[in-house]
Amino acid sequence: MKISALKLHSIAIADPPLRSSYGRHAPWALRTIVEIETDEGLSGVSETYGGDAPRAALEAARDQILGRDPFQLASLHSQMRNETQSGHDQTWFVPGENPLDQQNRTFASIEIACLDIIGKAIGRPVCDVLGGRARDRAPFSAYLFYKHGGAGGDATYRDEYGEVLDARAAVRECRQMIDQYGFREIKLKGGVLDPDIEIDTIRQLRAEFGPKVPLRIDPNCAWSVETSVKVGESLREELGGGGYLEDPCATLAGMGEVRKRLLASGNDTPLASNVAVTQFPDVIAARDRDAVQIVLSDPHYWGGLRQVQYLSHLCEVLGMGVSMHSNSHLGVSLMAMAHVAAACPNLTYACDTHYPWQTEKDEIVAGGRIRFEEGAVVIPNKPGLGVTLDYDQLARGRERYEKIPFRKRDDEAEMRKYVDPNWKRILPRW
Repeated sequence: MKISALKLHSIAIADPPLRSSYGRHAPWALRTIVEIETDEGLSGVSETYGGDAPRAALEAARDQILGRDPFQLASLHSQMRNETQSGHDQTWFVPGENPLDQQNRTFASIEIACLDIIGKAIGRPVCDVLGGRARDRAPFSAYLFYKHGGAGGDATYRDEYGEVLDARAAVRECRQMIDQYGFREIKLKGGVLDPDIEIDTIRQLRAEFGPKVPLRIDPNCAWSVETSVKVGESLREELGGGGYLEDPCATLAGMGEVRKRLLASGNDTPLASNVAVTQFPDVIAARDRDAVQIVLSDPHYWGGLRQVQYLSHLCEVLGMGVSMHSNSHLGVSLMAMAHVAAACPNLTYACDTHYPWQTEKDEIVAGGRIRFEEGAVVIPNKPGLGVTLDYDQLARGRERYEKIPFRKRDDEAEMRKYVDPNWKRILPRW
């Protein structure tokens, strides 16, 4: 079997005006849908970051991909993987825009589509191709954001959650999300409002949903070491019992100092990261500093599903936990995340997902939106990823992409346009 065609589809999907320390989301998120066809009539699909740069990287790899056996992924990975580089973190880059992991992202999109083909060729789900499942369903968390009013996209989209710029509104947002999807863990994207407001938000979430629902907060490095320690101490009870404090400040050195000060006061709240830990040597450094106790994987910029599986095994050996990072995505990425989560025994924290922020109107998976059962995606008894493309929906996504004026994500520009003309990302902000 040989790869006979590589098809790339640049699409745009509506994205609400969500806030983070990076700024404000644009009305449209960009995605690239990758199709790989073989000379035996099988095809596979994947989904990755969108815009000019990711597509150009895939186009540049076309000659390496065409004519290749989709089962032979190891040699392709050795050709395409990023070299280990110092300072390779996500602190200053929105996901998908870090040039240091471009090759990993490119390989990941090819690998996932090839694994889809392999699963179809042998009649087994992708998680079984990866070696078998540790669980039949992949749990996800309610991913809360502070947001401005509006649904993103154009006037045809409905704002399901309304404005969320205080603690009470965040609790309402969470109740809506849990009632609809059944999530059993909660994550709040922080680094947006004054830390005291975000502390109050976590406390109100605990009061509303009780101690059996783990809580986590992620300010994307917006806080100083001192503020990180203050928040960790203030939320000692709320972030304990299965929750964590994610990337409160920049660098492994900063995270290590926060951990040291919290432990000195008897506070064992774990720290998690998908910003300071983005490659395998970082895991060792994080363990040696005791800076990170939970690594947030990502099948895109870690370099594919097998790399996430290797990461899970490494973290198990080192006594570290594993969860999964997310970005604005549709059902193809959600299923890829679910399959690898099912195949990683050490991935015991519910994964992040932006999926509730996207809509049925934009979904390109045939049959519509992926369903959640009690906050989890059930692995379908179908070969490959278990999804196929709706080509009419895909065409609509391409049409939207052609009409919008931008080709990369720029949250700072959105802040300057809609909130403050002088806004820029400053770390730490508090």
